[in-house]
Amino acid sequence: MVMAQLSPELSVTDLGEATVLNYQKSRKIADKAYDRAKANENESDKKLIAQMVSDCDYAIEWLSTGRRPGNKRGVERLAAYQREKLVDPLKMQAYVQQGHAGSSANLSDWQLFQIEDALSRLSPRERECYVMKHGDCHSFADIAMALNISKSAVQSYVETAQRKISEDLQNSLFLGGYE
Repeated sequence: MVMAQLSPELSVTDLGEATVLNYQKSRKIADKAYDRAKANENESDKKLIAQMVSDCDYAIEWLSTGRRPGNKRGVERLAAYQREKLVDPLKMQAYVQQGHAGSSANLSDWQLFQIEDALSRLSPRERECYVMKHGDCHSFADIAMALNISKSAVQSYVETAQRKISEDLQNSLFLGGYE
């Protein structure tokens, strides 16, 4: 532990990595320091320490929930049309049925690379369900029967895959012109 003296009443302790536990320890230390500053009627220290307590609370909430504190509407609550970007069904079908020479839906090498890049981030089950749904145009019920899982599980896999692909469309250098 590293200790640095600020004033006779205050000291700084390095607690290591930014974890919830370490921030909780920091908050307890700050609470004790606030009580000492309050007892000594030191207004400048009280104001500074109150901000430290507030910062600790903010960090604890962010680390605990995985969301920025104060956000009332996270990205997961956006409307579906804002959150999802659908893949062109012709491109997806052409990807699945690459052997059809002369088809108007044949894909360039770049388009094949983009689709492979998007699908590479999916789990094997998500990829299987997504390709069967969007590439082979099977219904959820048909996919469920073929894979021996429930229809709702298929729907969940396809939705998760679509969400991952949509996120990748926004973040990937390779998928920029994919839509």
